[in-house]
Amino acid sequence: MRIDLHTHTIFSDGDLTPSELVRRAMDLGHAAIAITDHVDVTNIDHVVPNIVKAAELGSDYITVIPGVELTYVPPSKIDMMAKRAKALGAEIVVVHGETVTEPVPPNTNLKAAMSPNVDILAHPGLITLEEAKFATGNNVALEITGRAGHNITNGYVANMARRVGAKMVVNSDAHTVGNLMDERAAMTVAVGAGLTEEEARKAINETPYEMIKHLIK
Repeated sequence: MRIDLHTHTIFSDGDLTPSELVRRAMDLGHAAIAITDHVDVTNIDHVVPNIVKAAELGSDYITVIPGVELTYVPPSKIDMMAKRAKALGAEIVVVHGETVTEPVPPNTNLKAAMSPNVDILAHPGLITLEEAKFATGNNVALEITGRAGHNITNGYVANMARRVGAKMVVNSDAHTVGNLMDERAAMTVAVGAGLTEEEARKAINETPYEMIKHLIK
């Protein structure tokens, strides 16, 4: 059962409307998809309610999970913003982690991993052992990403997650046509990151399902 918990639409820097994104995911065999557009304090009140509306697509297509990706938010504000997102209706809160390809504020990984209101730390780059331990303790999943550029540290992230027993999820971080991954593509990304087939199946199917099973229709 393919579930993708990190995607973008025209509500941030994606190219597709929610309807097209969801329909394309359905065509690839997805059971559910989370729409997690980029937000900070300036646009969260506008973006989240619109993504919540997109969940209505689920009555005709697949299950749509409203979410956000907190992006370049000052680390001290991450937990507060995660709470705000959930109060507005976000079911999945992703934090844009310290990818090595962008100037993400230092301590973003740490503050995200310490927050009980964060669900996924996306493309966390060269995450430290301490940060990974906090993520494990707060049930924050570490992302193995299909996104070009961000994915160059996938193997490192997988090793750190394995050392501390952190949850892993495989997401596309889709922004445009062709970014979504079917089951086979997701497996390639996972195995390419050094996951065993058993670990890959868990990160692709089991863990994402456990995170949203109460929302599956």
